[in-house]
Amino acid sequence: MAGETVITIIGNLTADPELRTTRNGGAVANFSIAATPRTFDKQSNQWIDGDALFLRCSAWRDLATHCAQSLAKGMRVIAQGRLQQRSYQAQDGSNRTVIELQVDEIGPSLKYATAQVQKVQSGGYQGGNANGGFGGNGYQQPQQAQQQSQGADPWAAPTGTPDSFGGFGGTPEPEF
Repeated sequence: MAGETVITIIGNLTADPELRTTRNGGAVANFSIAATPRTFDKQSNQWIDGDALFLRCSAWRDLATHCAQSLAKGMRVIAQGRLQQRSYQAQDGSNRTVIELQVDEIGPSLKYATAQVQKVQSGGYQGGNANGGFGGNGYQQPQQAQQQSQGADPWAAPTGTPDSFGGFGGTPEPEF
């Protein structure tokens, strides 16, 4: 949408995502990302941490569920979304304003880790790594998972008949 502030943040989750359900039955996951800048001090010949930025984030609908299933405290993530300003009245009666990131996209940073991705039936993706970090066993259709476990090339072209959407199973990606 026009006029919205879109940002990308790279940092670590400060806690496990907290999944909740709204009155309307929609899912929302809330979590914080901490990003700490580092600079190299040539005089001391060492890295120095700057002031940490803690940014509250929320993800909605399927993305919320995927975050709760895939992400955990301490994981390094890359998140992109829209900054939102929200005002509310605190319990003590004072007016407060917060800035939050409405997450549109999020995933693991592969700078210091590895991950595998598994497509879910709703058309979204769920992350995974072998060390219990993100769950799942790779982006693949069920028949491809069996072929891969038998040593087949996971990047080979899929076999079978394309579905009516031109792909090999699943639902089409939504167009916006």
